[in-house]
Amino acid sequence: MNWMDMRKVRVAILDLYEGLPNQGMRCLREIVNQWGEVNDFEVELEEFEVRLKQELPSTEFDVYISSGGPGSPLFSEINTWEKPYFDWLDSISQWNNNDNNEVKKHVLFICHSFQLVSRYYNLGNVCKRNSTSFGIFPIHLMKEGKEETIFDGLKNPFYAVDSRDYQLIEPDLKRIAEMGGKILAIEKDRPHVPLERAVMAMRLNEYFIGTQFHPEADAMGMSMYLQREDKKITVIENHGEAKWKSMIEHLDDPDKIVYTHSHVVPNFLNMAVEMLIEA
Repeated sequence: MNWMDMRKVRVAILDLYEGLPNQGMRCLREIVNQWGEVNDFEVELEEFEVRLKQELPSTEFDVYISSGGPGSPLFSEINTWEKPYFDWLDSISQWNNNDNNEVKKHVLFICHSFQLVSRYYNLGNVCKRNSTSFGIFPIHLMKEGKEETIFDGLKNPFYAVDSRDYQLIEPDLKRIAEMGGKILAIEKDRPHVPLERAVMAMRLNEYFIGTQFHPEADAMGMSMYLQREDKKITVIENHGEAKWKSMIEHLDDPDKIVYTHSHVVPNFLNMAVEMLIEA
């Protein structure tokens, strides 16, 4: 029996939320399971608690998604889970670099995970922002981003949930090119602010891709998040009440995060599984 007869896909989600309440894991579960139903795949989904339990998947999965999470992505000796995480990353790279392995492993890194791997591979300056970025913002595709499969069907700019205290700026273009990577998207241009724009999406190599924004975020989860009293106060203090109200209104706009939610992660899964079918 060949793979097409079985139509089974093993997906690993690496949970970096450190046990904190979040909408990200729910969204990822729902997207993966709905994608399997729509495409008539039997999905075996397994989650790994990276930070509290130092759980990490083997190389036996077909597709990997590494989540966002709280805290600083900068080096800290107390983050004992980082070494096992980077060891896992190296194991996937070694698998992909082995010519005997015909089927390669695709990985999507989201937000905190993207910052971690950018630091690990020395792809630029991963640093703390002057202020928290939180809300629904336009993401601008670069030339390479317009040709990237995971952004198929999206407009330029498209809208996504951005929630971060850290960022990747001043990308090392030589280093990125050496890895076979390319910058796909950057944050909105603010001519009145003399700050470099952050990298919002990058292909690290042929099989690794990362987004600084949250492509998994859905309207329901974001609405619950925005209406939490602490988040509402944060947005109003930093951006004003009008901005908070406009963010709530954006949640019902089918051209904004609803569209991003239904395209980016499913596109990634389609791309990864196409390799299985070809093999």
